[in-house]
Amino acid sequence: MALKIFAPSLYKLDNLVLLPFMKLAWSIWLSSFQSDYVKEEFEEYAAKAKTLPDCSNENLLIIYSLYKQATIGDVNTARPGMFSPKERAKWDAWKSVEGKSTEEAMNDYITKVKQLLEEAGVSA
Repeated sequence: MALKIFAPSLYKLDNLVLLPFMKLAWSIWLSSFQSDYVKEEFEEYAAKAKTLPDCSNENLLIIYSLYKQATIGDVNTARPGMFSPKERAKWDAWKSVEGKSTEEAMNDYITKVKQLLEEAGVSA
């Protein structure tokens, strides 16, 4: 009789202890899955971005900066000098998205390339 009374309470104790670990494992797996999906979609749209028809310099700088932030992270070089205006503009654009997470930069990049493809009349 004592075993029947003790067993359910032990079972409940195990569930209370294991539940947070199960939630954590599920959360880690789910975020990994979402991250893999975003990365695959990012790579797909990076390839599509190369086929974009004429874009304004502003749009090119936006997708450049988001790509760099997604693949490298925050700016890790010194600002180019005034005699390199093109490199300086690219550096400034990248610096403007500093602090964005990799996944956030990837999502913003995908959104921007989709928008540019739609504006150009190319299927996304």
